Amino acid sequence: MRRGSSGPAFASLCARMQATDTSRRLPIGAELELLKPEWLITNGLGGYASGTIAGPVTRGYHGLLVAALPTPLGRMVLLSHLWERVRLPDRTVVVLSAEERRGARNLDGARKLIEFRLEGGLPVWLYDLGGRTLEKRVLMPHRQNTVYVQYALRGEGTLRLTLRPSTPFRPHHAPVNEPLPRRPVITATEGRYELSVGEPLPVLRFDLCADAAAFTIDERTVQDVLYRVEEARGYEALGELWSPGYFRLDLTADHAATLVASVESWQTVRALEPAAAWAAEHERRQRLIAAAAPRARSGFAAELVLAADQFIVTPIGRVEDSARAKATGDEVRSVVAGYHWFTDWGRDTMISLEGLTMVTGRYLEAGYILRTFAHHVRDGLIPNLFPERDEEALYHTADATLWFFHALDRYLELAGDVATLERLLPTLIEIIRRHIAGTRFGIGMDAKDGLLRQGAAGYQLTWMDAKVGDWVVTPRRGKAVEINALWYNALRLLEGWLFAMGDKATGGMMHEHADLARASFNERFWYPAGGYLYDVVDGEIGDDSACRPNQVLAIALRHPVLDPSRWAPVLETVRARLLTPVGLRSLAPGHPDYKPRYDGDLRARDAAYHQGTVWAWLIGPFVDAWLRAYPHDREAAHRMLEGFPVHLREACIGSIGEVFDAEAPFSPRGCIAQAWSVAEVLRAWIKTDGQS
Repeated sequence: MRRGSSGPAFASLCARMQATDTSRRLPIGAELELLKPEWLITNGLGGYASGTIAGPVTRGYHGLLVAALPTPLGRMVLLSHLWERVRLPDRTVVVLSAEERRGARNLDGARKLIEFRLEGGLPVWLYDLGGRTLEKRVLMPHRQNTVYVQYALRGEGTLRLTLRPSTPFRPHHAPVNEPLPRRPVITATEGRYELSVGEPLPVLRFDLCADAAAFTIDERTVQDVLYRVEEARGYEALGELWSPGYFRLDLTADHAATLVASVESWQTVRALEPAAAWAAEHERRQRLIAAAAPRARSGFAAELVLAADQFIVTPIGRVEDSARAKATGDEVRSVVAGYHWFTDWGRDTMISLEGLTMVTGRYLEAGYILRTFAHHVRDGLIPNLFPERDEEALYHTADATLWFFHALDRYLELAGDVATLERLLPTLIEIIRRHIAGTRFGIGMDAKDGLLRQGAAGYQLTWMDAKVGDWVVTPRRGKAVEINALWYNALRLLEGWLFAMGDKATGGMMHEHADLARASFNERFWYPAGGYLYDVVDGEIGDDSACRPNQVLAIALRHPVLDPSRWAPVLETVRARLLTPVGLRSLAPGHPDYKPRYDGDLRARDAAYHQGTVWAWLIGPFVDAWLRAYPHDREAAHRMLEGFPVHLREACIGSIGEVFDAEAPFSPRGCIAQAWSVAEVLRAWIKTDGQS
């Protein structure tokens, strides 16, 4: 049994962390409200720890250790919950862990909570225990499937703390009522505790760093645990929490106590004492802030720099990718699109790349990401996504590959990495040639007008990709407005790169295709009756005049395809009908398909996903378009972002969610932390902050 961290030394470290400009305190209100805000920390592998501020698990995705494991296992909830009990010196027992069961709720612990805060992005809870304060912290060491849960006493005397872990060994996508794979085997040797359910699942190891500590084997199952968010989303909502026993320890002000849970080797688990692990992570986070753009090193922007770090991962399951990259002197990096349930998606990665890696000064990793995806180009397409628990990528996307050109352009401008351009140029030429000739899913250029069409039965190929069973909610088959804005931009970018590299013949061909596409776009996409752009032309039912945010990309990209004379009316229409305090609506009110709320079961949610629901990431392109038309109106552009600092305390504390209801109060929905939301808000915030 290892001793706990030194109290004074650890307190000094915490004070330094608290003094940084990235602390965020959450006001403590009614205990039921504490079931809504959630916290999230990640480990750089795709694994995470997450839960409610109050403590109860309300999602199947909640857990203190959701480990990212090699294919085919994927992410698994290994440590779901800790039941925490404190015995005071007068032998009064206080139950800190809150839980909710069908017909019963225990929020006593939440009533003792006097403060929740993030220190450098890491969660801290303070509980009032009658003149004493109990502090709790959670940490995941970088690139380890390990979690530290630490307790420290601020006050006199000794507290007896009992911790009972719940260990479901459940894939994080599995229903909450999925039973244990088999009865676990519990072993204890010289203070080392292991829990195993057999191959191929990992061994879960526990290490308790504390004084006067012991473990008691006492198997217990709690029935009918209610996962209220799953219930609201129409999924299985009642499950079991199984525990192998409980840890007991005495807590004094001199020594903090830390419970470590991990699937790493014992050598790794015990390589760092708890205080050293916290110091190492604090130092890593300080370096992240220091490496970011100067105007992103304090305040709201610095919080987003730390939030951005959660999405940049080394995908642990793709062994071939790692071996190939290392052989060429590279590393594999990717971007988790959102927590809790998304994996790495091509489109989200390319849209997010500038905000996640270049505003934050992580140019080396930006190059890794671009080269990783370039290796996976097939038939002129980069992957739409890498499915969890599967080594094969899926390619059903018409825009991710075109966003790849945009991301590469931003990288080249900011990092100046000509070697990567030279390396990727043959791939870029082949991508365009495959699009001209036609590739998978009906993606191909119409030779008559130079515009790009897309569409295949049963597939959702644009970013508006909701699908329920066989129902593609917004198929948008034909020539979509943002696809052609991206197509034109890609042609112009490749034209410029080819001329810079001395290939005038191929560059001239790109120039001709771009000229034709631009002329056709301005002829075909202008909707004179509305004063904005059609969303799709030559679609299954003709031209679609739905007012959607996709049209802003015709102005926002480096090479805007829309004639400048039409910028002002488009932007005014989008501002008046689609702009909200937290992003752009995906469809304007008044359309027959408009949905004001994104809630209910899966079918109801997907029916609203792109039919009014607000998307935070769209504020980035809108700000770009606004500043292109009105380059001196940075103040107005910055005001468009003012709703996001408020949002950082209402859903996932310290991060930005995926979507919001289309009407006030614009309640957050979907993933609690989304890569392109964080990336685009951070990028737009720095671009409009008025200091340059």
